Amino acid sequence: MKFLSGLTTLLVILGGLNWLAVALGVNVVEELFGSWDWLVTTIYWLVGLSALYQIFDKFFGTGAGVKSKAL
Repeated sequence: MKFLSGLTTLLVILGGLNWLAVALGVNVVEELFGSWDWLVTTIYWLVGLSALYQIFDKFFGTGAGVKSKAL
């Protein structure tokens, strides 16, 4: 699960940077993969699912590779 946590963290960071680029007038994902609509949609799905995974892991899981402390 440590790999999955790292991968989803990377995708969320890249997605956030893409939103920054969109605010500046450039959509990096569409610039790179715009001719393949299915790939652009898949990338957006992966980033969104990664965000959900990170939320779930942060608030409901113990975190990847992190030992929970007993109270």
